[in-house]
Amino acid sequence: MLSTPVISGSRPARPTVSPTRLRPADLLRITDQGAQDVLDGRFDHLVPGFGDWPTAERWSSRLHADDDVDVWLISWVPGESTELHDHAGSLGALTVLSGTLAEYRWGGSELKFRTLTAGDQASFPLGWVHDVVQAPDTTAGPGEPTLSVHAYSPPLTAMSYYEVTDQGSLRRTRTTLTDLPEGLSA
Repeated sequence: MLSTPVISGSRPARPTVSPTRLRPADLLRITDQGAQDVLDGRFDHLVPGFGDWPTAERWSSRLHADDDVDVWLISWVPGESTELHDHAGSLGALTVLSGTLAEYRWGGSELKFRTLTAGDQASFPLGWVHDVVQAPDTTAGPGEPTLSVHAYSPPLTAMSYYEVTDQGSLRRTRTTLTDLPEGLSA
């Protein structure tokens, strides 16, 4: 069970408002452990094809769910992006298991780009707007999906989608109630 960190010092810690007791470092640790569990075969029974990863379309499998966190294994295939989105009132984190992801993140006046390869991690604070897609130069074999483990706390309830305007700002285009990750549908 995760515990709340104790902060010591001469002045009391400034109270922070957070939708969850978990912090980004907790979510990174959870996704790292989830990734190791997937690689060790502990979740093969939850994966479509029982470990023979489907490659025609994106898929996801919930690895864990409780009141604090939802953990997902997500696949990424060429040509399918998530669209620019946020995770509404949830913090997020991911660990890449295989292949390479490209992330386009809103930086306040433009989209910023980074790649995440197998073993890389990233966390997403409230208000993080990004689009994620399998990078074309993936390190996975030909036709293999990129795989990543994601954690959301509190568990997802909604996602908002955005577009970049001609004036260089973000415009929300829609908000969707969902408990599914990264633009996947049931």
